[in-house]
Amino acid sequence: MLTTLPWAAVFIFRVSQLVQTPPQTDRQLLVPSSIIPYWQLGILVVLSLWLYGSTIARLVTQWWRDPNFSHGFFVPLFSVFVLWQERHRLARIVPQPSWAGLFILASAISLLVIGQLGAELFLARFSLLLLLAGIIVLFLGWTFFRSMLFPWAFLLLMIPIPTIVFNQITFPLQLQASKVAAFTLPVFGVPILREGNIIHLPAMSLEVAEACSGIRSLMSLATLAIIYGYLMEKRVWVRWLLAIASVPIAIIANSVRIIGTGLLVQYWDPDKAEGYFHASWGWIIFVISLFLLYAVHTVIRIVLQEKTEQ
Repeated sequence: MLTTLPWAAVFIFRVSQLVQTPPQTDRQLLVPSSIIPYWQLGILVVLSLWLYGSTIARLVTQWWRDPNFSHGFFVPLFSVFVLWQERHRLARIVPQPSWAGLFILASAISLLVIGQLGAELFLARFSLLLLLAGIIVLFLGWTFFRSMLFPWAFLLLMIPIPTIVFNQITFPLQLQASKVAAFTLPVFGVPILREGNIIHLPAMSLEVAEACSGIRSLMSLATLAIIYGYLMEKRVWVRWLLAIASVPIAIIANSVRIIGTGLLVQYWDPDKAEGYFHASWGWIIFVISLFLLYAVHTVIRIVLQEKTEQ
């Protein structure tokens, strides 16, 4: 990929040539004006794929191999679905191409260069979204981009967060789940001793590892909460509330998972804390999280309905 970076300047120069409107001649007047933007856009898309081919390939590979970001497959599909749902409203917007799109394109290429040279995947991947924004503004204008802001911003969820930020989130979640379990398990008669993220039970010790921090369910639930809010709720502030509520719901659900594992070890079979039962706990808790999200939405609708009737 680094071999394509010296061509970034050529790419920007070529784009500026493509969007310039040549003086009309009698021969050009015979050609529908709507044809020209399409072939210009087609060339720009091909150049973009050439520059971002390896970046996109590595991104999809991480979705496939890393369970923490497997929800990335659904993010672009949902954004396309939103655009399809809004197609009639978007068709009524009069395109007003803006040269500011070239500046956004140049910024995107610069981020790509910095990300590739510095081995910073997040910057390189975010530059892809910036490139998309630049293309939209360049060919369709700011009004059109503002109308597409939600599906464009939703694409941020498909980009794995930087490792340094990921670690800053997972470790506090591990400690929080350990503290909640250490406080709750004695209530059910289970003696414990907690050392950081390790819970010592009479039968065995449980480590709240990174995989058990709840970050996976948190990110997946937050993504689904946004999708659910868009499909089931028209009020924007309620959609925001559902997205925010997904964070404590995921944390509570993961704490319940740790507590359930401790009870399983103490009162049934320590071997059940691993293998099939341990893996199935994750799916069960995630389904419970979805029900809790639905319950929160139901409560909000009931409260709003009562206020309306008063």
